[in-house]
Amino acid sequence: MGTRNQVFLLVVFFQISLIAASQTDNGDFIALKSLKDAWHNTPPSWGQIDPCGENWVGINCTESRVTSITLSSMGLEGQLTGDISTLSELQILDLSSNKGLNGSLPSSIGNLKKLTTLNLIGCSFSGHIPESIGSLPQLVVLYLNGNRFSGAIPPTIGNLTNLYLLDITDNQLEGPIPVSNGTTPGLDMLVRAKHFHFGNNKLSGPIPSQLFSSNMTLIHVLLDSNQLSGSIPSTLVFVKTLEVLRLDRNSLGGFVPSNFNNLTSLQELYLSNNKLSGPLPNLTGLNSLNYLDLSNNSLDTSDVPSWFSTVQSLTTLMMEDCRIQGEVPVSLFGLPNLETVVLRRNYLNGTLDIGTSHSDQLKLIDFQNNLISAFTQRPRDDKFKLILAGNPICDEIGQTKSYCTTPEVDSSPYMTPPNNCIPAPCSADQVSSPNCRCAFPYTGTLIFRAPSFSNLGNKTYYVTLEQFLMNSIQLPKAAVDSVSLRNPRKNPFDYLELTLELFPSGQDSFNRTIIFEIGFILSNHNFEPSEFFGNFYFKADAYKHFSGESLGSHKSTSIYIVIGAAVGVVVLLLLLLLFVGIYAYCQKKRAKSATEQNPFANWESSKSSGSIPQLKGARFFSFEEVKKYTNNFLEGNEIGTGGYGKVYRGTLPDGQLIAIKRAQQGSTQGGLEFKTEIELLSRVHHKNVVSLIGFCFEQGDQMLIYEYITNGNLRDCLSGKTGINLDWMRRLKVILGAARGLAYLHELASPSIIHRDIKSTNILLDEHLNAKVADFGLSKLASDGNKAHVSTQVKGTMGYLDPEYFMTQQLTEKSDVFSFGVLMLELITARRPLEQGQYIVRVVRIAMDRTKELYNLHEILDQKLELGPKLKGLEKFVDLAMNCVQESGVDRPTMGEVVKVIENIMQVAGLNPNAESTSTSPTSDQTSKGISFGSCDL
Repeated sequence: MGTRNQVFLLVVFFQISLIAASQTDNGDFIALKSLKDAWHNTPPSWGQIDPCGENWVGINCTESRVTSITLSSMGLEGQLTGDISTLSELQILDLSSNKGLNGSLPSSIGNLKKLTTLNLIGCSFSGHIPESIGSLPQLVVLYLNGNRFSGAIPPTIGNLTNLYLLDITDNQLEGPIPVSNGTTPGLDMLVRAKHFHFGNNKLSGPIPSQLFSSNMTLIHVLLDSNQLSGSIPSTLVFVKTLEVLRLDRNSLGGFVPSNFNNLTSLQELYLSNNKLSGPLPNLTGLNSLNYLDLSNNSLDTSDVPSWFSTVQSLTTLMMEDCRIQGEVPVSLFGLPNLETVVLRRNYLNGTLDIGTSHSDQLKLIDFQNNLISAFTQRPRDDKFKLILAGNPICDEIGQTKSYCTTPEVDSSPYMTPPNNCIPAPCSADQVSSPNCRCAFPYTGTLIFRAPSFSNLGNKTYYVTLEQFLMNSIQLPKAAVDSVSLRNPRKNPFDYLELTLELFPSGQDSFNRTIIFEIGFILSNHNFEPSEFFGNFYFKADAYKHFSGESLGSHKSTSIYIVIGAAVGVVVLLLLLLLFVGIYAYCQKKRAKSATEQNPFANWESSKSSGSIPQLKGARFFSFEEVKKYTNNFLEGNEIGTGGYGKVYRGTLPDGQLIAIKRAQQGSTQGGLEFKTEIELLSRVHHKNVVSLIGFCFEQGDQMLIYEYITNGNLRDCLSGKTGINLDWMRRLKVILGAARGLAYLHELASPSIIHRDIKSTNILLDEHLNAKVADFGLSKLASDGNKAHVSTQVKGTMGYLDPEYFMTQQLTEKSDVFSFGVLMLELITARRPLEQGQYIVRVVRIAMDRTKELYNLHEILDQKLELGPKLKGLEKFVDLAMNCVQESGVDRPTMGEVVKVIENIMQVAGLNPNAESTSTSPTSDQTSKGISFGSCDL
């Protein structure tokens, strides 16, 4: 072999060694490298060799595996290659608002079995939606709107039984809406879905009656601007939860179903621009209806219906060319929320009387081209715009009344005003913010598909939206200075559009992390801004002025990385050649004695496993001992599994039950977690912290041996899986125990410990329902007194993760406090932190009303709790939880303070906080079963 070939092989060997020492799974690294090569304009940090360990922007990892890719508004260009399918642990893929991403979706995307969120809003993907997209069993939200997809809707989407939202709006999809037929699936199988958003496509054929049933819980059905024909299926009325229905701009015919008034939750109803015939529907009883548009159909001639005046919530009545005749009752204009009445091109006649009881909300009455012969003048007629052009009253010679002219279309030039300051003169591309600071804003368009109002000149709506965007979607205050809205307008599909600008705080531009975080929040429908605006989607503009990056820096950075890597390889290659002989000789000489004397002789002090653990009391078990205690790892003794590996139940010679946590072979980060748990748990001793009995590090195995916890984890108890009845009193005892365990770690352990993964699956319950904090694989020692935080890569569990830690990568004890606050809310609602696109903190914050009993939380409290006087102290409990989830860590209490408040709450509830927990009380038809430590989320 020539010298050149030897050098080449050594370089390859060295590069492979670098990858093996990284914190990223090899397969995941290769997949990300492939994506990087296929895309242009990737973040500069993507030049590093370790995506998980070196914080690639937009990449989140758990235990060395890539679990999240969020790259909204990054200006990416290129195609999504099939290599994405090898990221088998991927849960979130958000590439929204990258217009340069094009081509077809690879069929191998169906291999991402753990994917929960797929967001491709506002890209340029084309071709057919692959059938394999129906092979994603965990998918909850699917956003494909704003692309160029063509062909039919894949029937296999009906297999996505966990789907909450399906949005394929604004594509070029065609053909029928698929339903199941016994052999193939269909969209009627999506009984958990809340949103069908199919507007602005080329879908054709009838709306299948089978699509709707009483099993469905849909709240939005948007089929507008397609080519659908046939009649409106009567089965629609079975969907009692329906709030928004848009069937406008199709070719639907036949009668409007006579029982439409059974949809008592309906708020917006659009049936305009179809071929509907028959009588005007009777909508009496639709007391929640805000917006009604039946314009431009072929309905039978009918008198002005009496129900017009009974819909008290109505803001907008649009019934142009509906063949309505007779006089309009004055009571119609007395509706308290009415803003707009458009009854053009009908047969209205007689005298028009608006009356004096109309509200100040009324802004437009458009009765053009009717048969009205007189108008009764009133003192407050100048409060609204009246248009009667084309009526007999305006045909008189010399008629000059303002209502007889057709006014120009009003524009609504709203723009967020300055906050008591004078706008600053700014350089090119910069904009003056509402706080009069020049900056490069993050911009885009908010698109609302069914707002409940029509008066675009009402500034109150926009001020409310601005406040909501700043306060309710938890944009970091340290990052966002202000929000600006401008230019409200209706697009050709009758959607409301608003230009949004978000301004950075403390500097003139955002960094990449903030941009993709804001983009993820706005492009994933985890909230609705208010009852006025309703559902929306966000089309972001590509951001080009990232802080710390000058134009062209990406290219130069890449060059420097290549040069640096080349120089580094040469230098290290020489060192490798120098020491390889010495290393081999020493290893051979020391191997035998080290193995005989030290259980950690084979410990690899590398980046993935750290230095040799420093132990305080944990016992070493041999592999043969553990094998014996688990009956040769019998499958029947397997009691849990997770990302780390499997958990087995075992029995020591003295009869003590144990739980053995065994790392799976090939775990690249298991060494570090293994060492961390041994070191931390061997030095902590508290009744509310799980006890480590020992460990095994032999024959290539890494095993931790814990005490066996009888009643499993809190999550299983809340879900009813264990059959244990957790009433209010027991829940207080459980949360107090968990708080004491965490307070011990923060304030009494030396050095103090930050858990970093507090969640319900990591709170275990023994036979007396004593809570024990478990799973220290992600834990970190707190910083010394010279620093207030630990700077570290962000790790944890979505939903529990402290947003301040996520944004700053600065870990403190207050990060655990935030997670504990989420845990408290989970305890009283039994809801997971992220469930069907809803974030529990936001749900509680929106529902809370401190002036009402139980803070108006009746509907979201766990129904297993006995509502009423027995929930003593619940309000104080909620107050404490919301204090724990304050946006800024300095505003949150310490865990010691949390313990004291919970103890006070228990005393209010009539409990002794120092009393021992009672034994387990299973339900009447169950006995308590041993649910192991293995049910903990590993």
